[in-house]
Amino acid sequence: MLPNSSPSSFRDLAFVPSTPALLPRATFKNLPAIQKWFHPQASKANQHNAAHEYLRSFGAATVPLEYSSSTHKFIRSQAPLSLFLEWLNQSNSETKDRFYLAQASLDDLPQALRSDLPTPAHVTLSGRGDIYATNLWIGRPPTYTPLHRDPNPNLFVQLAGSKTVRLIDPSAGQSIFARVQATLGEVASAKFRGEEMMQGREKEILEKEVWGGGSEVEGGSHGFEVQLEAGDAVFIPNGWWHSIKGTGDGVTASVSSHTSMDLNIG
Repeated sequence: MLPNSSPSSFRDLAFVPSTPALLPRATFKNLPAIQKWFHPQASKANQHNAAHEYLRSFGAATVPLEYSSSTHKFIRSQAPLSLFLEWLNQSNSETKDRFYLAQASLDDLPQALRSDLPTPAHVTLSGRGDIYATNLWIGRPPTYTPLHRDPNPNLFVQLAGSKTVRLIDPSAGQSIFARVQATLGEVASAKFRGEEMMQGREKEILEKEVWGGGSEVEGGSHGFEVQLEAGDAVFIPNGWWHSIKGTGDGVTASVSSHTSMDLNIG
């Protein structure tokens, strides 16, 4: 964990040396999105519900949804935010047919929602200060993102609920991915959330490789695990492999800010 939450410490101790780092707990607890989009559950610590009274006013906005059925069907589509909110309102952690608002570009959301997620100074003061992409994720646990690596550094901030992130260094992660591809008799790149990773045999094998050891991260000393709650953040350097699971009850949400790799030395 970084010794403090200052952007300069983040830049010098994590971004510049390209070292994974957990920021001090609740560094981003005052983000407007955390305060306005979600309500803490009174009966369960660190669990949240969606603030429907606020979010439904943006129901006409189109968002990317992933649909997973009880028969293992997986479909990506664009749909009104209102459809997703209605599903959240009627579902629970045991619901079999599930929606996940996944990798929604912040640029495609209404201006009011974009204003609720200002770019952290940790991002603007690192790299060139430009944003490669900012993506939003909202769902009801259990949620799952398979093992992959990003082309740009990623500041991953938890907005609601809980997530477990497993990180594996570039060499060990490549070995795992290559082993899975060899088992499948295929050769593929680590395309982010490719549909083949989200269903069928590849999903099962990838998940077993990364999560099959319980609390033991595949790769031993080459990887580690962090638990995130609302306001927490982890820095994932480019090239580091990671897989993420949403846990607990209620709603889980996060935002990932990707910046350039070039240093801002001005």
